[in-house]
Amino acid sequence: MSIANILTLSRIFILPPYVLLFYVPHGWANWVAVSLYLYACLTDYLDGALARSRNQVSSFGKFLDPVADKLLILTTFVMLAGTHRLGGFTLIPAVIIVCREIFVSGLREFLSDVKVSVPVTLLAKWKTAIQMTALSFLLADDARDFLWGLHELGVILLWIAAFLTLITGYQYLKASAPHIPFEGE
Repeated sequence: MSIANILTLSRIFILPPYVLLFYVPHGWANWVAVSLYLYACLTDYLDGALARSRNQVSSFGKFLDPVADKLLILTTFVMLAGTHRLGGFTLIPAVIIVCREIFVSGLREFLSDVKVSVPVTLLAKWKTAIQMTALSFLLADDARDFLWGLHELGVILLWIAAFLTLITGYQYLKASAPHIPFEGE
């Protein structure tokens, strides 16, 4: 197994302790959760870079990487909402992002059945980077005492990520539309 795939798997394996840390009522637990999240964000970048640079891109890695990404992002949204760090109006961008992730996953699954590949766009990569940054700010809410505006910046970046999510979701739909058999065709 390649180092890239091990890094990808590690993002999945950290999820149980990551979730449990949300229930530990001590400040250090939040910082450990933030550290695990940042580790996962870093390995998201590193696994692909390593696989490409070492010519070790695999079908397993192509399958597992987006699964690990979605598990991390969706788990983080659920835990932020469950601990009331994300609520009310700020749940709207989270719902937009979650719906787009499910939609694009289904679209990619369908397209793989018809042997069509839709590559990740540069805008989608920017969306992911902004989204990960937003969530890291929202996770680090213990820093509110000495870093005023961190949570608010996280919310603003989350809205920007949601806007980019809508654009990239539309781009994926448009690129794949010729391959989707509509009813009656």
